[in-house]
Amino acid sequence: MGQEALRLEKKIRDKTARVGVVGLGYVGLPLVKTFLSKGFRVIGFDVDLRKVRLLNAGRSYIRHISTAELRAYLKSRAFTATADFKRLGEADAILICVPTPLDDHLNPDLSYVLDTTRVIAARLRRGQLVVLESTTYPGTTDEEMLPILARGGLKVGRDFFLAFSPERENPGDPVFSTATTPKVVGGVSRDCLRVAKALYDQIIVKTVPVSSTRVAEASKLLENIFRSVNIALVNELKMIFERMGIDVWEVIKAASSKPFGYMPFYPGPGYGGHCIPIDPFYLTWKAKEVGYATKFIELAGEINTAMPYYVVAKTVDALNARGVAIKGAKVLVLGIAYKRDIDDQRESPALKIISLLKAKGAKVAYHDPYVPRSRGHREYPGLDLASVPLSEARIKGSDAVVIATDHSRLDYAKIARRARLVVDARNAVKRRARNVIKA
Repeated sequence: MGQEALRLEKKIRDKTARVGVVGLGYVGLPLVKTFLSKGFRVIGFDVDLRKVRLLNAGRSYIRHISTAELRAYLKSRAFTATADFKRLGEADAILICVPTPLDDHLNPDLSYVLDTTRVIAARLRRGQLVVLESTTYPGTTDEEMLPILARGGLKVGRDFFLAFSPERENPGDPVFSTATTPKVVGGVSRDCLRVAKALYDQIIVKTVPVSSTRVAEASKLLENIFRSVNIALVNELKMIFERMGIDVWEVIKAASSKPFGYMPFYPGPGYGGHCIPIDPFYLTWKAKEVGYATKFIELAGEINTAMPYYVVAKTVDALNARGVAIKGAKVLVLGIAYKRDIDDQRESPALKIISLLKAKGAKVAYHDPYVPRSRGHREYPGLDLASVPLSEARIKGSDAVVIATDHSRLDYAKIARRARLVVDARNAVKRRARNVIKA
């Protein structure tokens, strides 16, 4: 093991190493919290000055990061947030947690990762570890990042260290947090892997070392493609069973009684979050290099992205059956976060449902106890709505109530009793009723 690697490993083990986290969103901020809770000093970097100001004022903008925790770390001077990337040189380990979206043609957009890499390269020094956590296609770390970082003459594995360790955040999960979820780690070299593993060993319940950064990158894609394909399957079965007069939710419950060879997935109005709607297409794009068409992955994407259209069509049909035109109809959407009991709206199918309903002339309002305002979405630049109170008058005055996200704080049985029409895309209303349409 090289001298720089030994020195850095020792600093990590005695927790004198300073950690820098680039990107303070739903991945970066929980990672910051975890390192702080284990006794490390952390610098958080973000280009969003609003986030920096809020964090330095002790105000958290993510629901599961408490303000009390944040203020305690600020008071002890263990944490600071900054938009000054010149301070990257102060960090011994730099963890990159920036977005990896798709462009308008479903091609990977690595601009955030590569821009961040260039900023780091301009300040890279001996003895630093750089880890990419953002989900991406196999080859990003060693093909795209490494040449940029090595331009200054420092040698990877000897002077600095480079690794990939995919994030496994699951917002709102009461059991598995950053610290309690095993973490895959792959390094560009043996010393890169050893140093990166040493870092995560300090904060994670279990690290899973693999032979290369490419294996680590591919493992995250497999996790999310697995979910995407199975969600698409159950969504397709929902539509088939509906035509047969069969309740897919009852079918899933019955199948779940088998103790082996089956695990349940549940239908919905489409998938959301940053991972599942996006990550499979990173492999689809990369697979073209080796001349392979990812038919299975693309078909799953087609089915899942079509689900908001299905929900809207069911709403239109249900209103028509009651003599109400969609143009001018008052529609209340319940839940705008992408899943239950969180405040994360990224890629939420509710956003698509709202935009489709508005395009058809409906008067749309939404209620979400965790999302007071919805705006600033890249895909929906004209969307700017505030959550409305869920009053009895609002429910009764709506021509249709669409359940897009089933937050546990809401009483869906009571809502169904008061509403003229409920279009339930989450099986939130358990009882059968003439005014409840499953979608």
